[in-house]
Amino acid sequence: MKILAKSRTLAADEAAFTPELLRAEAQRAWQLQRAGTLREIYYTAGGEAVLVLEAVGAAAAKRALASMPLVRAKLIEFEIDELLPYGGFERLLAKHPEPQPRHRAKART
Repeated sequence: MKILAKSRTLAADEAAFTPELLRAEAQRAWQLQRAGTLREIYYTAGGEAVLVLEAVGAAAAKRALASMPLVRAKLIEFEIDELLPYGGFERLLAKHPEPQPRHRAKART
């Protein structure tokens, strides 16, 4: 299952993000990428991280993200959303398309 995770900075002091801690964060991200858990990683214009993970479910993604040094240091946290496949293309092929239920947003974790 694909999981979308967006960071939220908790630390007010930029000095808390030491070079050693940032290097450890990059190393852990690389390990998760090599393991196939972290598929994509980006930054927003506001400086928050956006990750696409491949995990069994939200709980497994939370465990992986909990291993990140910035999370362990309580400098950031992640908001997690499970991504569901888009089924709208089927409407293009159907002779008499039936309304398809839209996926409603679940409570964010």
